[in-house]
Amino acid sequence: MTTNTDTKWDWEIKEQTNWLGASPAEFWAYRHLLAGLVRRDFLLGYQQTVLGPLWVLLQPIMTLITYVVVFGKVVGISTGTVPPVLFYLAGIVLWNLFNDSFTGTSATFSENAHIFSKVYFPRVITPVARLAGYLISFGIQFGFLVLILAYYWLFTSWSAPSAFGIPLALLVILLISTQSIGLGLLFSVLTGKYRDIRFFVGLGTRLLMFLTPVIYPVEHVSLKWRWLLELNPLTPLFELFRWSLLGQGTVTVGQVLYSIAFTLGLFVVALLTFNKQGDKLMDVV
Repeated sequence: MTTNTDTKWDWEIKEQTNWLGASPAEFWAYRHLLAGLVRRDFLLGYQQTVLGPLWVLLQPIMTLITYVVVFGKVVGISTGTVPPVLFYLAGIVLWNLFNDSFTGTSATFSENAHIFSKVYFPRVITPVARLAGYLISFGIQFGFLVLILAYYWLFTSWSAPSAFGIPLALLVILLISTQSIGLGLLFSVLTGKYRDIRFFVGLGTRLLMFLTPVIYPVEHVSLKWRWLLELNPLTPLFELFRWSLLGQGTVTVGQVLYSIAFTLGLFVVALLTFNKQGDKLMDVV
């Protein structure tokens, strides 16, 4: 009996790790799995809840009420010419996207070890599916923000900026998504090796929020400490987001370019590390 040793396969699973990970063709072959994971994560998130997906809106609304009362009324942080409701809601919606995407993807290996050890598929599909699910929730919250914007524009004396700011807002959303999944990929490797790091992820995001202009404008911070905020690559993105939608924000072109460079560099390093270390972690998690 003769065998053909020159048989060509669509792809071949080897023991060697690869910096580049799955090819675009292989990733596309698993597109139905990606769609199924997105649907699963979204449905499981609201399973056995009374209000279901309404929590997507209730969470930012309750947070908004708290911020307006505490920081707007009690503390008295000025939001300039922008109504406090719009100012805080814009920050809440954008921060939810970053926080949820980062924390959700940072536990990729520790939460899916039982699947990764039994079934092969490109590992990056799991964090991408998580990010897609969070983008769906963000889309709902962003739509709510647009409705509130329209109300203030139509029924109050506040005037919204021109529609030319929408492309800049979309750019910010893309950069925030890329930065959050980049950090998530990097920390998923770390939490896979060292489980206690996951506790620092939650603590770190809470501390990072106070170094990001979510509940206050940058111009409210004294020049003595403003440099500390400007080191944070999220700061220019939040200010640009508010400037594009609300017409108020302290940001320069140089700061935006710094955030773009940091985001792209982080994503490339994180993706290469995720691909290279992914298979090795199966012996650890």
